[in-house]
Amino acid sequence: MLSFDDAGARMLAAVRPIGEVETVATQAAGGRVLARALAARVDVPPVDNAQMDGYGVRCADVRAVPAQLPVRLRVAAGQLPGSLPSGAAARLFTGAALPAGCDAVVMQEATRPAGTDVVLLQAPEPGQWIRRAGSDFRRGTQALAAGQPLRPQHLGIAAAVGAARLEVVRRPRVALFCTGDELALPGDVPGDAEAGAGTPVTAVPNAQGRIYNSNRFVLAGLLETLGCRVLDMGIVPDSLAATRATLDAAARDADLVISSGGVSVGEEDHVKAALASLGELQMWQIAMKPGKPLAFGHVRSVPFIGLPGNPVSSFVTFVLLVRPYVLRLMGVQDVTPRAVFVRADFERAADGARREFLRARLGAAGGLELFASQNSALLSSLAWADGLVDQPAGSAIARGQAVRFLSFAELTGPA
Repeated sequence: MLSFDDAGARMLAAVRPIGEVETVATQAAGGRVLARALAARVDVPPVDNAQMDGYGVRCADVRAVPAQLPVRLRVAAGQLPGSLPSGAAARLFTGAALPAGCDAVVMQEATRPAGTDVVLLQAPEPGQWIRRAGSDFRRGTQALAAGQPLRPQHLGIAAAVGAARLEVVRRPRVALFCTGDELALPGDVPGDAEAGAGTPVTAVPNAQGRIYNSNRFVLAGLLETLGCRVLDMGIVPDSLAATRATLDAAARDADLVISSGGVSVGEEDHVKAALASLGELQMWQIAMKPGKPLAFGHVRSVPFIGLPGNPVSSFVTFVLLVRPYVLRLMGVQDVTPRAVFVRADFERAADGARREFLRARLGAAGGLELFASQNSALLSSLAWADGLVDQPAGSAIARGQAVRFLSFAELTGPA
């Protein structure tokens, strides 16, 4: 088995980023990845301006405080200010352009009115409470780098520097299918149509023990959150011919093919053999728990990732290995999830040769608590948890120890 770190490195080294670019309105670019660096078209802010409500003055006119000066100008944001006469003050509002000659702003709270004059209670210093032109961005300098995932704050920067449209990477097309004769979709099993919302489930979907395919919904949701276009290839029966046919069809239109299930060593696990007949298997089995059986290779030159069928294993391998791969496919360079160290309010023995990712959440005391069972079939544990504790192979965790914690907010959010 490959180590977790080696597996991730191999997958990222094999990525060939999407080269196609689209131009979209800045307001519609949220969640996309910037394809080309964006330069500021203007200085931000465009002129020297007041950082807060107050009075603009010449420092040379205030030799001691309190000092009383006549108010000769009144300037609001967006107005042209003119020049500040010597020995006078200008009433300024937040964002107002500074009058020529003004070299400091005295905040309103450090003054008091005196008829048409103002009394300064605090001595000004040159540059005080002034935002200089270009202090955020200078015209012609880089405002956003290529490969930047565009969150709301980045769209704000694009708008601030004058970009009405942005060049972004085309959305990845990801073909997704799940394998297993036992799988069914909600609504496909006799009796589903009659069962309304809130109807208690008292048995398996049918007498043959078919189960509802939760992985399809989880994986499609994770991919869509990353901005991918999901090509749903449905549920594939447990047969080599059906698996081959689906892989072949998926590779025709997709930038990446992902499957769930069928990657273990059982007689009904056909993904590995189908992949070998249509392309190449570059990696199989990782020393991690949950999620050991993960296949990586290519189908007719299209990258393929085969995830385990157990719900938790499928989820964990996606957020830790597939998500970085998809981000790199879109041109994002920094794809390593950020971890924090948090106190463990539990203890756990060392667990063999595999690195384990434990479902945990923050407790009321500020430490981490473990879900009662780390069984990889328990989808409820993912809804309960806030993230994953990274337990190195062969290492025990002592109560009170600082452990590496990967938050689901970091692992499942948009690019």
